[in-house]
Amino acid sequence: MKNFKRTTLLLVSVLLLGISCKDKPAEKENEVGTTSKNPNIVIIYLDDLGYGDLSVYGATELQTPNIDALANGGVKFTDGYASSATCTPSRYALLTGMYPWRNKKAKILPGTAPLLISTEQQTLPKMLKNQGYQTAIVGKWHLGLGTGIVDWNQRVSPGPNEVGFDESYILAATQDRVPTVYIDNGHVVGLDANDPIFVDYKNNFEGEPTAIDNPEMVKMKWHHGHNNSIVNGIGRIGYMKGGESAKWSDIDMADHFLEKAQNYVKTHKDKPFFLYYAMQQPHVPRTPHPRFVGKSGLGPRGDVIVEADWCIGEFMKTLEEEGVLENTLIVFSSDNGPVLNDGYYDDAVEKSGNHDPKGGLRGGKYSIFEAGTRVPFITYWKGEIQPSTSDAIVCQMDLLASLANLVGAKETTTDSKEILNALLGKSKIGRESLIIEATGKTALRQGNWLIIPPYKGKNFREKVGIEVGNFPEFQLYNLKEDIGQQDNLAKSNPEKLAEMIDIYESLRGKDYNKGVKEVVFK
Repeated sequence: MKNFKRTTLLLVSVLLLGISCKDKPAEKENEVGTTSKNPNIVIIYLDDLGYGDLSVYGATELQTPNIDALANGGVKFTDGYASSATCTPSRYALLTGMYPWRNKKAKILPGTAPLLISTEQQTLPKMLKNQGYQTAIVGKWHLGLGTGIVDWNQRVSPGPNEVGFDESYILAATQDRVPTVYIDNGHVVGLDANDPIFVDYKNNFEGEPTAIDNPEMVKMKWHHGHNNSIVNGIGRIGYMKGGESAKWSDIDMADHFLEKAQNYVKTHKDKPFFLYYAMQQPHVPRTPHPRFVGKSGLGPRGDVIVEADWCIGEFMKTLEEEGVLENTLIVFSSDNGPVLNDGYYDDAVEKSGNHDPKGGLRGGKYSIFEAGTRVPFITYWKGEIQPSTSDAIVCQMDLLASLANLVGAKETTTDSKEILNALLGKSKIGRESLIIEATGKTALRQGNWLIIPPYKGKNFREKVGIEVGNFPEFQLYNLKEDIGQQDNLAKSNPEKLAEMIDIYESLRGKDYNKGVKEVVFK
């Protein structure tokens, strides 16, 4: 009888436990056991990609089916911003959650610049690492390395590994700058100790050819700048000697970084990971692999965009094949707006045809106008984010606070705003205001309005063919009605102008023009 009672009690307990478990929502698991509570996070970051460079954003002369698939399966933001109109400041804001204009050193850096991010700063990879994430960067860095004069023949430190990345495989600055080598966790890849590397951004090394002195060695003619050391027939910014066995192959760079990103997923899929996949396209020099040459009909710039789209498609296949796609949040964007001629004669201007990289916006890279900072911005998470288009104002700087909320990290004390619901497509409310920056100048986006203060200097940067936004008077635009910024309402709407000035000064300070030098374009 006692055994019967014990058996009955056991059965009742099991039934009650089963009912209790049914009442609790089960966490979603994928094949490798991670749950949607801590999804993998991937940031795919392009370089100089414009608002109008993707077919999903209106391009008709250029097809980008793989990036389009992300947008059509996720949230396509029409008012997504980089913090700045140039690369280093935007990357700084993305990783630190801080406005770059707060750091006077946050500007385009030479390849010999010291690390811009303090090792004591809060960063996106540090925050995620503290929540148990594996963290890695593959691709372009351009945030400085070391603390002063770098010895490229020893481990280069501090760098990405000292600001939160467990693993880093990078190019130090940009593809057009020396040193033209890959760096794996601080070590130059393939370096021969008998052929050490030396780098200088002021003086050439005796006997080393340059694009100015040896034009017969140049395969890609330079337009402005880019006339120092020659590597693979391309003039670069800066001087480099040695390291022959370590120099990269430009035409293989996209494939090289893709393979590294794919291998990272394959070898780290068993635990939540954060991968910052910083692609080099379509920054100069534009060097598509031969299998992509001529594919776009728009010259090398169009070809490398097609190449980047293919790489993203292959990377997405890897996520799916490895069983982690449904538990991976992907953020896609660009560090700043477009530029056609950025230093080389590569037919980008001549072959652009009817393609408008700006997508109807005004300005471009280097510009305080919208095309400088408004960029493609997409979030994708299969099964979690419902397809939609959003006009919420979002900025890459906000990823730190928003992802902290997603993974349950403590609130951050940065300029980053928590807009997770907007990023996940659950809300159309993003930032209320945003200060954008271009070569030291700042402006304010507030709701549908944008104000640009008076700035000295030329408005047109002749060598790159871009309006930069320098005018001696205030500019006020209603972006909802005038996305191309053709109608300056500063004089006709003095009440709104005064309101915007008050908001701008409260956020930026009244000395916003202090220290802003007149821009001289070389």
